[in-house]
Amino acid sequence: MKYVYTHKDGAGRIIMLKHENVFEQNYFEQKAGFTFHTIAWNTGEAQIVFIDESPCRFEANSILPIMLNQSFRFERPEDIVAWQFNRDFYCIVNHDAEVGCVGFIFFGPSPTMFVKLETVDIDMMNRLLTVFEEEYLSEDDIKGEMLRMLLVRLIIKTTRLAKKQYLGTEEVKEEKFNLIRQYNLQVEIHFRKEHLVRFYAGLLNKSPKTISNIFSLYSKKTPQQIIQERIITEAKRLFYYTDKSVKEIADELGFEDAAHFSKYFKNVTSQNPSEIKKTTQRTR
Repeated sequence: MKYVYTHKDGAGRIIMLKHENVFEQNYFEQKAGFTFHTIAWNTGEAQIVFIDESPCRFEANSILPIMLNQSFRFERPEDIVAWQFNRDFYCIVNHDAEVGCVGFIFFGPSPTMFVKLETVDIDMMNRLLTVFEEEYLSEDDIKGEMLRMLLVRLIIKTTRLAKKQYLGTEEVKEEKFNLIRQYNLQVEIHFRKEHLVRFYAGLLNKSPKTISNIFSLYSKKTPQQIIQERIITEAKRLFYYTDKSVKEIADELGFEDAAHFSKYFKNVTSQNPSEIKKTTQRTR
C-alpha cells in the first residue's frame, strides 16, 4: 500500500509505503525534484539492504534513516514500512531545534545508522503506523498539519532511541553534542572543497583541539575521519553510478590533481581508485 499526501501548493509531500513489492531509489537516476529523506522500518526477518551498493545487514524490527542523496534497495522490500518526506513538507535543518536529528541520524557520521527496536518500541511503532493510516484516509482540512505532527513524533522517537543505542544514554550534554552535529552538517555542506578540520573548527568558532576533545566524548571517530569518510563515500558513489574518470572525480571533490586524489584515496582505503573504478564497471 502506498499513501501520498501533497500540500495544496503542490510542493510539500509525505509518502508512506507499507509492504510494497518494489521499493528502491537511485539518486543519480531519480526524477528531478524527487529529493526525499526516508525512514525505513524492517518489520520482517533480518535482510540485506544495499546503500549506495554497499551491502548491510538490516536486522528485524530495526529502523534505518536514509538521506535524500543515497541510493538504496532492499532484499525483501515487502517487509519494509517506510516514510518519505521532502524539504517542502518538513525541513529537518530549519526545524532542528524541534527534532534534533541533523548531524546525527541524518547527515551524521555514518552512511547507515540502524536503530534497534525493543518490544515496547515495536508496540509504539504499530500504534503510530495505525494513526498515520487513519490520517491519510481522512478528509480533514488539517490533514497536512496532523501528518507533520506524526512525522515529528517519528523523527524524535528515532533520534532518542539512536542516542540510547549509539551514545549509551538518551541524556547528553546538549551543547557539546550539538557542536558535533553542527560539525557533521558543515562537513556535508563543504566536503567537496574543504578537507581540513581547521576550516570546520573556524566555522564553529572553536579550535581544532577543542573539536577533537568534544568528539572524544560522543564519537568513535575523529573529526578528520568524518571528513575522510565522507569524501571516500562520495568518490565510491561517483565511481559506481557515473562514468566520470578519476580526474573528473578528483576535480569534483576538490583535489588539485588526480595524483593527489589517488594518494589520498589509497591512504584512507588501502586501494587505488582506478581499481575501484574497474570493479564497479564490471559489476554494473
